[in-house]
Amino acid sequence: MGETAITAAEVVRPRVRALVAAYAVSSYGNFLNLIALSLFTYEVTGSGLGLGLIMALRLFSGFLAGLAAGALAARAGRRRLMITADVCQAVAMAVLAVCARSASAWLPAVVVIVLGAGNTFFTVALRSAVPVLVGSEARVRVNGQLMTVRSVATVAGFASAAPVIGIAGYGAAFAVNGASFLVSAAAMFFLRLRTDEEPATPQGAERPDSVSLLRVMTAVPALMLGMILLRGADALASSSHNVALPVVSALHSPQNPAVFMTQFWASWAAGTLVAHQVLKRRKASRTEDRWGLYAYVGGTCAMSLCFVLAFTGPAPLVLMVIVGVAGIADGFTEIVYTSMLQKMPDRERSRLFGLSATVETCGFALGMVAAAAALEAWSVLAVVGVFHGLAFCGALTLFLTTLPGRRTADGRPA
Repeated sequence: MGETAITAAEVVRPRVRALVAAYAVSSYGNFLNLIALSLFTYEVTGSGLGLGLIMALRLFSGFLAGLAAGALAARAGRRRLMITADVCQAVAMAVLAVCARSASAWLPAVVVIVLGAGNTFFTVALRSAVPVLVGSEARVRVNGQLMTVRSVATVAGFASAAPVIGIAGYGAAFAVNGASFLVSAAAMFFLRLRTDEEPATPQGAERPDSVSLLRVMTAVPALMLGMILLRGADALASSSHNVALPVVSALHSPQNPAVFMTQFWASWAAGTLVAHQVLKRRKASRTEDRWGLYAYVGGTCAMSLCFVLAFTGPAPLVLMVIVGVAGIADGFTEIVYTSMLQKMPDRERSRLFGLSATVETCGFALGMVAAAAALEAWSVLAVVGVFHGLAFCGALTLFLTTLPGRRTADGRPA
């Protein structure tokens, strides 16, 4: 059976729904495992330092994978890269599930390397493949669907981690995650979706139109490069509330901090659902590029303001509203940002998303370290305020640089 193309009119058809559903399953396994693997690693290493080093290893693995993801996608093909990434992660989780009771520190270290690289490879390939899968006009809707199911999977994974581990143990949680990767790999294999506009290059052959990461960085329009850098600043800012939230949860609900965290992320996920519903009803205009750029900047500013307000100690219902608005802004910016990067030519798109993944991972990793250190000396509100203030200022800077020439995200006059 050969690969088949899917037009924009076919977005709602079963194969695309099946792909989104498989992504939801895989995302659920990832977020369930994020809790399980962190607790398991702390138990195996016996120290916070050991946990921190292994988690840093995962981020570093993802950082390096971002540099290579574009080239690998061009060589092997996006579909093959996604299947390989899923299978490798499934094998790693299966080994960890079997050896969970007798594992030493080196095993989770190896596993996080596979997970960090595999997740980056899969994400870069999937995001850059969306315009080929469904057509350029439908990419915003599909980006929203993917983001929506991931948001729901975030809450479901976090909420179910404690009962799964408590009832069945770490091995069961790792097995569930491994099975979720196999579901994703099977969907990509059997659906036979077209993910590349051009055939993958045979092994050992030269691809004359291949584009190096360095060439992408130098050729990408300045405004789009600014958007990627702002995405890195956004990741750095987000690391602050991810580090601060467990602290606030323990203070706010010492008996059951997990409930507070679940309510927080559930409110955020509800906001991302609203963002998708709003954007999928919007019609394209002649000023689409400029609108997207300014929407991305405005959404980043709104997200930063809301997350800072969330840590000022509002009443529970007010907190849920604020975090919900932050979710709307977060979902809005992610869909717009991803959709704008997908407008780049196919042969450059994978490497551009690889560059974006590298910048985001670097920003989040640096932010996690810096925010954790800052919390030793500053209050939670001060840390979150400073970090999100950097993202806010970065967004304003990008906005101001777009005003004089009034150019689009592709570098053309509006």
